[in-house]
Amino acid sequence: MRTSSNPAFKNLPKGGGYANFNYGQPAGAFGTQGQAPTAPQQTGRPLSIDDIVTKTATTLAITIGTAAATYIIGGAASWGLALPAAIVGFVLAMANIFKKKVSPALVIAYAAVEGVFLGAVSHLFATMVNPGIIMQAIVGTMGVFAAMLVVYKTGAIRVTPKLTKWIIGAAAGAFTLMLVNLIAGFFVEGGIGIRGDGGPLAIGFSLLCIGIAAFVFLLDFDEADRAIKSGVDARFSWYIAFSLMVTLVWLYLEILRLLSYLQND
Repeated sequence: MRTSSNPAFKNLPKGGGYANFNYGQPAGAFGTQGQAPTAPQQTGRPLSIDDIVTKTATTLAITIGTAAATYIIGGAASWGLALPAAIVGFVLAMANIFKKKVSPALVIAYAAVEGVFLGAVSHLFATMVNPGIIMQAIVGTMGVFAAMLVVYKTGAIRVTPKLTKWIIGAAAGAFTLMLVNLIAGFFVEGGIGIRGDGGPLAIGFSLLCIGIAAFVFLLDFDEADRAIKSGVDARFSWYIAFSLMVTLVWLYLEILRLLSYLQND
């Protein structure tokens, strides 16, 4: 069974095939507890593509709404919200990832807080670079999402176990480099040079991250497709919406950063 690099999908039922999930069997993939999460009772109808579209649209609308409000506030007031929103958003993301039962309230809260974070960061970039960069980043993000959806639906790139391992490894490597750069930044100005200065290394790293995020969408689409075919409960659409939002946020920030490098040259 393939696993997505997006950890939100660890909460989806897993097993040997679409119709058989082997609930309750010991498996390391479910964490350190050594036992798979208990199977959710099918209290409602099976998951459908409409459920995923609706929940994803809802979370996206909430994120855009809070982002727009934060952006309009502007100035030091909005900038001061960036760090608190980032911390709260991280906590909510972890809660969504490790909670064994779906919680629409947590997903909605994550979407709202991430909107505040994105609005604050966007206003900062608009002030430091130019306001037009925000729309460019939004269009770029939606363009990549749409392109990867077409690629997945047409089968131009098949999500194989080998490809999945490569994408997961690349994503893990990228986040490790980000962490190393952050820690190094406390001791050396500019860290290891993959962020901030807009040099060739920073531009190359942003392009790499955009490429990885784009391919993560393929894994997300594949996991969503498997969930639909396996007939899991419709409420799992909230997990899928959350997972897609995580990737969208990462992609938007990387495109925004890349555009700032290019326009500062």
